[in-house]
Amino acid sequence: MRNCALVLVASLAAIGCTPNVAAPTSAFPSARAAIDRMRATASCGTGVQAVAKLDHSGERGRIRGDLLLIVSRPARIRMDVVSPFGVTLATLSSDGRQFALSDLQEHRHYEGPASACNIARLTTVPMPGQVLVNLLRGVAPVVEHQPEHASIIWNQRGYYTIRIAGNQADERIDLAPHPDDWGKPWSEQRIRVLEVSVAQQQWVLYEASLEEHGVAKTAKARVDPDGGEPDIPPSGGACEAELPKKIHLRVPEQSDDVRLRYNEATWNPPLADGVFVQSISPGMKHMHVDCR
Repeated sequence: MRNCALVLVASLAAIGCTPNVAAPTSAFPSARAAIDRMRATASCGTGVQAVAKLDHSGERGRIRGDLLLIVSRPARIRMDVVSPFGVTLATLSSDGRQFALSDLQEHRHYEGPASACNIARLTTVPMPGQVLVNLLRGVAPVVEHQPEHASIIWNQRGYYTIRIAGNQADERIDLAPHPDDWGKPWSEQRIRVLEVSVAQQQWVLYEASLEEHGVAKTAKARVDPDGGEPDIPPSGGACEAELPKKIHLRVPEQSDDVRLRYNEATWNPPLADGVFVQSISPGMKHMHVDCR
């Protein structure tokens, strides 16, 4: 009988149907409770350092290569795009206030405020720095809203859906308990964010899908091999929370699409002075940008 049931489930999946999944016995009592557990799940990880594969499609065509990234809460970012031949193509940095982008192919250096549209010059997905940092940590950003304007329901495909009518934008968050925590009280469950969508007046600003969650370790201290500089410790305490290994960012209305796959990722990397700030390289054309 069990074999027959497995065949039935496989058949349903093959034709696009999935069996209904009952909610955990200890279900979240409110959207706020689920959001709090989501944040608590990754609270030990203030930042991420990763080597990722980048597949980037947009108006300028398609770019594939390696991405070296360091992000740190609340909104500090550094991304180096490297070609398959090991050549750095572009570097984006932001300390949360000022943004810089060195386009080494066009020999141009852009500087300006760390606005969503400036960050989109590399990512093509216009989102504030703190939103991008949260998603790269596997955490859904939450739009500003009144508590009574957030709801949560169980989707029988096996996850919760939170819907928020925000002060300036609306949001949908799909999340699920860790498979090992299904039988635990809701206050002890670890949460995986699966998908995020933010819209304004029915216009989708961005969507994000997060997949293949797995535990990441704490980064090791940075040690000067010559012993001339002091060691730089991890930027936070010990952390073994999960990270999504696949992150897909997109703007449906503009067909902009960024796919990342973490090959290596650690929590709380050591942060050297100036890692989120760039200087202008010789021969680069300097351009101030102040989009809004």
